[in-house]
Amino acid sequence: MTWLRRLYDWVLKWAETPYGAAALFVLAFAESMFFPVPPDVLLIALALGSRKKALYFALICSIASVMGGMAGYGLGHFLWLTGDGFTGLAQFFFDHIPGFDPDLYFEVGRKFEEWGFVIIFTAGFTPIPYKVFTISAGAFDIDFLLFLLASTVSRTARFFLVAGLIWKFGEPIKAFIDKYFNLLAIVFTILLVGGFIVIKYLL
Repeated sequence: MTWLRRLYDWVLKWAETPYGAAALFVLAFAESMFFPVPPDVLLIALALGSRKKALYFALICSIASVMGGMAGYGLGHFLWLTGDGFTGLAQFFFDHIPGFDPDLYFEVGRKFEEWGFVIIFTAGFTPIPYKVFTISAGAFDIDFLLFLLASTVSRTARFFLVAGLIWKFGEPIKAFIDKYFNLLAIVFTILLVGGFIVIKYLL
């Protein structure tokens, strides 16, 4: 989509300004609720521009993303439903957030009941749209401390892994991250879920 590409390029331009770190905070916060471009894009650009600050940028990204997740949870908890069904705000999200529709919302609710911590971690660590899960967690009244723990662990792990690779290897690792990182994140999560399944049936 042309508009998404333009938005992607606009995000990258912030890395060339003195306000890159502030823009990263705002982007990571907003992406947890509605923004379609993941903060990894700007995090990678900033980390490559200043490798010594790579982990600092990861910390900013992690804190902002978790805070945005908490805001998304609050949005879902207080502003998503009425006695008659979805609010106008919820309908606006369904109409304008790519891929977020009532069917996905109810499917996520079923996953929460079945997997709890694991499904929140999966959304936070992998390319699955985190925003869908932050809002849905609030709307389905998922235990907030569980949500916060899973979000903090997964978001921090993801962003520090990206920044850590750049801090260690620099520019040569960028192509690897672009090509394989999401796949590796998915594989890692599958292994994690597999571990939970094993524990569930052995205990």
